[in-house]
Amino acid sequence: MHPDVTLKDKVLHIVFNRPEKKNCFDRAAWLALRDALVRARTDDAVSVVVLSGAGKDFSAGVDLNDFTGDPNEKPPFEQMMDELCALDKPLIAAATGVAIGFGATALFHCDVVYVGETLRLRLPFVSLGLVPEAASSYLLQVMIGSRRAAELFYTAEWVDATRALEVGIANRVCPDAELTATALAKAAEIARWPMGSLRATKRCLKTAHTSAIGAARRAEMEGMIQQAGSPENIEAITAFFNRRG
Repeated sequence: MHPDVTLKDKVLHIVFNRPEKKNCFDRAAWLALRDALVRARTDDAVSVVVLSGAGKDFSAGVDLNDFTGDPNEKPPFEQMMDELCALDKPLIAAATGVAIGFGATALFHCDVVYVGETLRLRLPFVSLGLVPEAASSYLLQVMIGSRRAAELFYTAEWVDATRALEVGIANRVCPDAELTATALAKAAEIARWPMGSLRATKRCLKTAHTSAIGAARRAEMEGMIQQAGSPENIEAITAFFNRRG
């Protein structure tokens, strides 16, 4: 998957474009998203960024069929995360359908989140014998409170659009057919303002969290190294593929 990237009126629209696989990410897709985020940060023609998914879903997260990579290379997911954390422009999400794993944790990095009525969000990490990623172990607590965050991580339960709005993950619930247009309209509204002011404001909003996000990413990486390939992880992944048939 290579994201579909378009620029119009200072708004860069990044669309996860693998609808037949629920927009899940393989190695090439992480690197392509990294490159799109580099463009978003460095291109002075871009004032606001919008993330959405092609088809009915936002993203099902990592492609569990693809764990290829160069052991001497920084993992593509981490390369992408470096750029996501470095983005100093407003980031808006339009998420509907399935939002699992990174499909969910990406939302926690967004400044404004609109969701469709069919949203089904899940943090599946413990069910796979793993730990949270993308600094979500910190960001979700900040967003919705430590006890609500713990419940969602420990249970790996599904969150629908109504609950996402109720707990504070989403700003607004929209009909699916209106979702992307709503997000792009809000982005265009924001993009009218001076870019220097928007970037400086985002830096102000992020500064208090920067060190904590870095600490969370390091702790999560340690947890992933410990858990990935463990007997319980292998058992959970095997069970996942057996259930899928």
